[in-house]
Amino acid sequence: MPIIDMPLEQLREYRGTNPIPKDFDSFWDERMEEVYKHSLEYNITSSEITGNEACDFYDLWFKGINGEKVYAKYVKPKLEGNLPLILQFHGYPGASRGWFEQASFAGMGCAILAMDCPGQGGNGEDIGGFKGATVSGHIIAGLDGNPKDMYYVRLFQNTSILCRIAQELEGIDVNKIYANGASQGAGITLACSSLNPVIKRCAALYPFLSDYKRVWDMDLDLIAYEGLRYYSRWFNTIGEKDEEVFTKLGYIDVHNLVHRLKAEVLFGTGLMDNICPPSTQFAAYNNITSKKKHIIFPDYTHEEIGAFDDMLIDFFLKEDE
Repeated sequence: MPIIDMPLEQLREYRGTNPIPKDFDSFWDERMEEVYKHSLEYNITSSEITGNEACDFYDLWFKGINGEKVYAKYVKPKLEGNLPLILQFHGYPGASRGWFEQASFAGMGCAILAMDCPGQGGNGEDIGGFKGATVSGHIIAGLDGNPKDMYYVRLFQNTSILCRIAQELEGIDVNKIYANGASQGAGITLACSSLNPVIKRCAALYPFLSDYKRVWDMDLDLIAYEGLRYYSRWFNTIGEKDEEVFTKLGYIDVHNLVHRLKAEVLFGTGLMDNICPPSTQFAAYNNITSKKKHIIFPDYTHEEIGAFDDMLIDFFLKEDE
């Protein structure tokens, strides 16, 4: 087996490099208090997809934490009784997958809310207001301002607002709200589940947004993490701000967030991943204290892994133990 990172025995013990801010938990407690006080305003209308006897397709728009309009696809099977619901998050810097793919969850008897991250490839709006550079990479958007105004802080809050909305939807079993995603979607899944204990299970395949300092040390601040390199070259040219930068990034580092997780976790890693290095993924997994299972794919990189997708069926449909 080729190795691009630490040996597997070291990966199993690695818990991360990026610092955690001293006020980390109080910071996120305050952000979630803002979420709980946020007035829920949302609108659900029939989508352009019609004529289906198995499920209904809806467009859902809601008011985000700063008043922005945020969009999610909502697919609900035409079944009796209260249904499980999966919060689905997409990769970077894309958008929610098409209705055809989202309907696969309806075939499992699950409703789904698939949110578009504002300012990326889908619908919704990013009203901006970030201090400093916005030309490269959402991980550095807002890095020069107050941490509460960073892009991913706002995004994690918006996913939490969506989680609140999910609990209000008619015909949804609030005891069976789950989350799923790959890459950025996996990082968001872990963050949202860590901040919202109502989420009972989450599946995360090769998560992005974890252990930024480790990515930097490996010289893999490219593609998904390229914002780190841009910021360093233009605003931290001799490394004088390293401690400040990586500590602030610690607020949006999922390997710092997951100690709050209560959900059961299904986690997947390809050991040949050079986009989100395996060590950054293990840093997140090894800090999870809730029930968890890690599926390792020795020869896979950052790509579609059908075997992991198939595992979602049993994971989300199994009866509570």
